[in-house]
Amino acid sequence: MEWIRGEEIGRGGFAWINLAIPNKNLAGLPPLIAVKSCDLSHSATLGNELEVLQSLGECPHVIRCFGAGQTIEGGSELFNLLLEYAPGGSLANEMRKRGGKLTEPEVRRHARSVLEALRHIHSHGIVHGDIKVQNILVFPPVDRCGCPEVKVADFGLAREAGCTIRPHKGEDEDEDEDEDKDGEEHRGFEWRGTPLYMSPEAVNDNEYEAPSDVWALGCAVVEMATGRPAWSHPDGANVYSLMIRIGLGDETPIIPHDLSEEGKDFLRKCFVRDPTKRWTAEMLLNHPFVACKKDCQFVSPPHSPSPRTHFDFTDWNSSIQSSTISTQSSLVTSPREFWQGKSEFGSFNNYDHHGSDSPIERIHNLACDTRPDFEDSESLWITVR
Repeated sequence: MEWIRGEEIGRGGFAWINLAIPNKNLAGLPPLIAVKSCDLSHSATLGNELEVLQSLGECPHVIRCFGAGQTIEGGSELFNLLLEYAPGGSLANEMRKRGGKLTEPEVRRHARSVLEALRHIHSHGIVHGDIKVQNILVFPPVDRCGCPEVKVADFGLAREAGCTIRPHKGEDEDEDEDEDKDGEEHRGFEWRGTPLYMSPEAVNDNEYEAPSDVWALGCAVVEMATGRPAWSHPDGANVYSLMIRIGLGDETPIIPHDLSEEGKDFLRKCFVRDPTKRWTAEMLLNHPFVACKKDCQFVSPPHSPSPRTHFDFTDWNSSIQSSTISTQSSLVTSPREFWQGKSEFGSFNNYDHHGSDSPIERIHNLACDTRPDFEDSESLWITVR
């Protein structure tokens, strides 16, 4: 497959994400996609993500994967994962734009969407392993409600349910000391995922199964409703003190006092410390808090100097600041074409999406009657989000 690499929209410890446009109008591919890339030598995590997404198939609330490919750029051999592009960025970014938190009807709707994704994921014998607002992506509304849709993304830590986790060194261990995503090795085993979202059984027994995803969803719901993490943990504080609070005793995250009784009861079902008694995603989909999609009463975010559509501009800057790279990529049908045997599970860092100015020429091309000629490697483009 041939595609054009555009502006970078995110970067982690060992991988980065660019916008990209397929060079040819291939059936089933949207005109704009996201490409997650890394050095081929560090591609175990992206390979795992590819394998998991291929095994999951289609689900309206799981990010779509269009395959993967290998390129040589700047003398480096890269592995590229081709993914659905989320114009709204992450739910964490959406919350920041909205002042930090969402309305309860929005929380209900997004919680249901994530539950539908988890039901699909768990029914295929997969555990996501890193549910959090940073890994929930925002898409345009699909109904008259006007509330954005969300999908679960970032399956780099996902694995088969029931598999034993073996300690290993992360791919980017020497490059990124961020404890939020890389597992922390401790007493012969490895903590995986994000500490603020970890379940008691994950801390105590290194157990990462479907109930851990439900616990993490509860933490995400608290954060959506309050704009704050479910656990109070000052920046820079020792992460081990947080692990002790989560793993020992009977403490659970504080349930927001201004949440409806339905919402409070929903969270109690998510925060049952015994994973065998915790409600499943299937059970929670029948809970009154999310059982029916109520009107979202969506509140549009205030005007931002970083526009999301070409109607949002207040100033027009005709200087073009990004260039394109014409990239020929051989589509991969299976990650096993690149590595033999069972892949290890690496780690992947958060992506902070950022906006950019767009030239008036680009807007003109988008508005003209004919489709812009992206075949021309000399043409310059930049995406309006």
